[in-house]
Amino acid sequence: MAGNPMVGRSAAGRRTAIALLSALAIGGAGLARAETAMSPEQKAAEADSAWPELKPDLFGDRPLIDGTDTVSIEAPKRATDPAVVPVKLSFDPKMEVRKVTLVIDENPSPVAATFDFAEGAGVAELSTRVRVNAYTDIHAVAETADGKLYVTKTFVKAAGGCAAPAAKDPEVAAREMGKMKMREFSSDDPSLHEAQLMIRHPNNSGLQKDQVTLLYIPAHFITDLSVEKGGKALFTMTGGISISEDPSFRFKYRADDAGPFHAKASDTEGQVFEKTFDSGQS
Repeated sequence: MAGNPMVGRSAAGRRTAIALLSALAIGGAGLARAETAMSPEQKAAEADSAWPELKPDLFGDRPLIDGTDTVSIEAPKRATDPAVVPVKLSFDPKMEVRKVTLVIDENPSPVAATFDFAEGAGVAELSTRVRVNAYTDIHAVAETADGKLYVTKTFVKAAGGCAAPAAKDPEVAAREMGKMKMREFSSDDPSLHEAQLMIRHPNNSGLQKDQVTLLYIPAHFITDLSVEKGGKALFTMTGGISISEDPSFRFKYRADDAGPFHAKASDTEGQVFEKTFDSGQS
């Protein structure tokens, strides 16, 4: 007696369905293993970058020119401490850079700082320390005297810098807040002078927790800074939460003005810190 053809088809269908489900299961397991095997670097590389949205917010529709020959940026590829990541910016003196915006793309508040250089100051190099909250590009956008924008970037592997606990005891930090120190260095280039300004300030990001109460510490950071030499401006800074605790700014400049340095800073609580550094004084 011949078998029912419908039964045969049903069995074949069941075998096909089982084969498809098995293939999907195997494929899914393979994808899961591949995702698990992805390194943090790979995940960061495949993640959507914040830069395409940040760029028009910060610079509108102004064109950004590849600025490798105008501004360069140096930072460690992998930071040893995400709360204190050194960043150095260097500028081509022929390009008359008058302003630079430092952007840490994946930070909660991406603009770390904006520096404005006075005409004739000849700032050739500027270094500071920043917090890095996730694997990210760091962009530097330099504006020259003719209004053109030049951009460069570097990638830094770090995480958790904005929420990292303060290194200093809060009572000590409060007692020393606003103290300033200026150091001067000899330079191999006779056309350049070099100095470093250090400011005692917790620069709390608002994302850190009190280690005793586990409550968030309110944001409290330096918002504005001006540095003068001999009564003439060198540069000003507008800063945010990404500048590290106890801000430090080391800079090389060409202005040959005699006279003392003068620094003035203000923070989010309206406090103003100001000091004139007589010759030889730190």
